[in-house]
Amino acid sequence: MKTYNHLYPRICAFENLYTAYRDARKGKRAKRQVYQFEFNAESELLRLQTELRTRTYRPGAYTNFRLDDAKRRLISAAPFRDRVAHHALCNYIEPIFERKFIFDSYANRKEKGTHRALDRAQHFARRYPYVLQADIVQCFPSIDHAILRGILARTLADPDVLWLIDQILASGAEVHRAQYRMQWFPGDDLFALNRPRGLPIGNLTSQFWANVYLNELDQFIKRELHCAAYVRYVDDFVLFADDKRVLWAWRARLVEFLQALRLVVHPRKTLVRRTADGIPFLGWRVFPTQRRLKRANVRAFTQRFYAQGLAYQRGELALADWTRRTQSWVAHAAHGDTFRLREKILAAMPIAAAGESDA
Repeated sequence: MKTYNHLYPRICAFENLYTAYRDARKGKRAKRQVYQFEFNAESELLRLQTELRTRTYRPGAYTNFRLDDAKRRLISAAPFRDRVAHHALCNYIEPIFERKFIFDSYANRKEKGTHRALDRAQHFARRYPYVLQADIVQCFPSIDHAILRGILARTLADPDVLWLIDQILASGAEVHRAQYRMQWFPGDDLFALNRPRGLPIGNLTSQFWANVYLNELDQFIKRELHCAAYVRYVDDFVLFADDKRVLWAWRARLVEFLQALRLVVHPRKTLVRRTADGIPFLGWRVFPTQRRLKRANVRAFTQRFYAQGLAYQRGELALADWTRRTQSWVAHAAHGDTFRLREKILAAMPIAAAGESDA
């Protein structure tokens, strides 16, 4: 296996830090931390470069907030200068691991994404009568630091790069502690409670490292199970086959394999079904010939849509902002058979009433 050394000087190079800074600020220049950093960008980057080169760099504290969408999640935002460091690191190590990833891993990768994952799942649904749908319990809070570092160290031989990785991992070790529900595995003792684990949702490094970690699962499914039709998006994945008995056998082997990664699947959500009955996947129900949005997704958007409409009528939300948010969902919904649904919801858009109240 090829290993990579002497990466750290390139990661710490000013040109790389400047590129990382520009990438980290995209779409966020109005935020206070960003424009404060930008005001003295050269000095801030030189200071960060010195700390990285002398190994005195220490990440700051996270800002945490809850996001309620399909399921309630804890989102953690690192200080802006730390996000610059994350981008600088990923600029060099992400391409190395990208070459190791399978084609059908779709999360947080260029030219991939949810809609392409849905397209691929539907493609397989047309070809196979049965699917094993699986979902990992508490994926980001469960990722074990020692296992992840071991996977990274098999490829990254530069001790300074591993030191920086250790700093970032340690900074997020406590973020999910209160949310994590302890899972016990064969051979565990009481010290297993104190194993460092968890990646903060919101970090560029977390999204990338989750793919590195779950690439172990991808390789097992491809190399050991020899599953030709498989799609994964973060912790949601589907395997297709002609025989449901094969899928049930694969399920048992997956459960056993994931124990080595200290991960478990939802027992009620990980099951074999007919593709003709529709596959619940990434907020949709995917059939061989059509896609429908899940009812919870439609209900959540409808509630937001009407609440934003009322906020617009009260003058609390600009029309441009409401339009942009609505168009984003409409563009997402347009990837399925939702024309009548979109027409029905948008017909209730109270623009005329709002215009009269503004007059």
